[in-house]
Amino acid sequence: MEVRRVTWALLLALTLPVFVSGASPQQFDVDAVLNSLSAVHEIREVAISPNGRWVAWVEGLQAADGSASSNSSIFVASLASTPASPRRITAGQGEAAEERGIAWSPDSRTLAFLSNAQTPSQAQLYVAAVDGGAAKKLTALTGALDAPGWSPDGKTLAVLFIENAPRVPGPMEPMTPPAGEIGRQVFEQRLTTVDVATGSVRQLSPPDLYVYEYDWSPASDRFVITAAHGAGDGNWYIAELYTVQAASGEIKPLFKPSYQIAVPRWSPDGKSVAFIGGLMSDESSIGGEVYLVSAAGGEARDLTPGIQASPSWLTWLPGGDKVLLLENLDGASAVATLDVATRNTAQIWKGPVTLAVGSGVYSLSLARDGKTSALVCESFDKPPEVWAGPLGAWKPVTDVNRQAHASWGKAESIHWSNGGYAVQGWLIYPRAYDPSRRYPLIVSVHGGPSVMARPAWAGTFFDLNVLSADGYFILRPNPRGSYGQGEAFTRANVKDFGYGDLQDILAGVDFVVKNYPVDDNRVGIGGWSYGGFMTMWAVTQTHRFHAAVSGAGIANWQSYYGENDIDQWLIPFFGASVYDDPAVYAKSSPITFIKNVKTPTLILVGDRDGECPTPQSFEFWHALTDLGVENRFVVYPNEGHTVHSPEHQRDIMRRTAEWYDQHLK
Repeated sequence: MEVRRVTWALLLALTLPVFVSGASPQQFDVDAVLNSLSAVHEIREVAISPNGRWVAWVEGLQAADGSASSNSSIFVASLASTPASPRRITAGQGEAAEERGIAWSPDSRTLAFLSNAQTPSQAQLYVAAVDGGAAKKLTALTGALDAPGWSPDGKTLAVLFIENAPRVPGPMEPMTPPAGEIGRQVFEQRLTTVDVATGSVRQLSPPDLYVYEYDWSPASDRFVITAAHGAGDGNWYIAELYTVQAASGEIKPLFKPSYQIAVPRWSPDGKSVAFIGGLMSDESSIGGEVYLVSAAGGEARDLTPGIQASPSWLTWLPGGDKVLLLENLDGASAVATLDVATRNTAQIWKGPVTLAVGSGVYSLSLARDGKTSALVCESFDKPPEVWAGPLGAWKPVTDVNRQAHASWGKAESIHWSNGGYAVQGWLIYPRAYDPSRRYPLIVSVHGGPSVMARPAWAGTFFDLNVLSADGYFILRPNPRGSYGQGEAFTRANVKDFGYGDLQDILAGVDFVVKNYPVDDNRVGIGGWSYGGFMTMWAVTQTHRFHAAVSGAGIANWQSYYGENDIDQWLIPFFGASVYDDPAVYAKSSPITFIKNVKTPTLILVGDRDGECPTPQSFEFWHALTDLGVENRFVVYPNEGHTVHSPEHQRDIMRRTAEWYDQHLK
């Protein structure tokens, strides 16, 4: 596998399709739209104090060119002030820095956070009093730190720590270029404790175990963790539940799941642990059903069998008889309570918005009273802001994006049927919509596949909603395999990639063409990650689409298995490894049906993508070129699965808009 990756790295330096800055002029001003989106303040984290009186958040800063940067600032505001008067908490003297990882002390007087303000190349752990004063530095570590969390007794902070980490951790980030002997050195993320009074640091979990999440026990004497042996990116999919003694570091297995697990939470009495389990395709994308396991171990009990939603987060409510859930539901967000004894759920709130505590982290921050919460709220109509208040009755705390205006048309939740399934999706109208005209349509397929197209403000990285301003309808379907309709719907594409889900999408196109002024001869498709695969797959299965844009796609599941950095995700979806059942992988591989392709296709990928490696795009490009199918191929240097460079993001959107305009207008 690694030899092949080195070979492709050499080809990357020699072949023609590489990043070139600039692009041809567009029929609409894509740069003006991106400038507007770049000016939106990104709210990366939000946390309410345990007493419900304060809210803290992390706000992304702008670079000199107006684009988003990695730098960020922490602000705190009293919820008693109207309007809120934010005050910055920092470890520096006002200079730009990356400050993040906010966590309130149990007494609500102190905020812990991570900052590189004093050491630009290395974040450290700090604490600062909420009522003012200089921040106190607690650590002098070398490596990657994340997720600070206070013990309930307020004496200790825990963090996740990768000592001497060679890169920013995470499967979405650029992989380290392969060199030397491969597979010998593994950098584990360990549960680490820091004594608040003395700054004493202990790496608590074993050195051969990668810890993904943790939760302090109510008595501050134990942790529950999700963890797996081996490299972190690939083994999240086989993580198990363990308990760890805070004093000794003694670790005990608690539960070995059949599928993926996330969000472990101790019950208030310390006797059990609730968590979310289900079929999940990405570490950052959570959905499934709620389970309960005894703190002594044993079988886990499913508390939500057959729930027609996909919970993404949970926490215990005071008293310990109910759990609060945030749900993916029918393309939108919902908040519900779950009675542990009766297994009954009751919906508190639902709305066509996205609720989160940061970028892509779909959860709430709940105060100790179990009623007051804080979150980031956004929708197709409203840019992200911090909101807080009683559950379901939140009010805005910030107004930092008051100047932002949507450059796309109205959004409508639509439903259609196919193959016995009810399917939901979002339809974005052209911005300057005229019902007397007929418009082209672009189908934007989400990644995952275990994720959900949701109502959110557009972003600068491959967000096809912005093409609404260029006169397109945009269809964002949630076919089988998506969250939002329960675990059976999420699992409906197992061993069936590209078949039922594509038919769901095509049925959605039929529905839109029948009911809206869309020209069936001017329909395109595009997507990134699983959406990139579905784009490659669609053009091998149908000539319905007249233009395609595949970002970070997968052309050949058989070769992909040996190339990617997260191979464990494949087995639950395909039923076996590629070495045990190669036929099931070939069945869903676009390369198997490559001679059917006639659709002009633009192919885009980062050169250090570990989730959907560059060779997959090379394989598809080579086949289209050899077969004489019109195509363009662009590789973006030093980018992972997520493209971070503002220049590269702009080039992607310029080329995408140009490609669709060329073939659909």
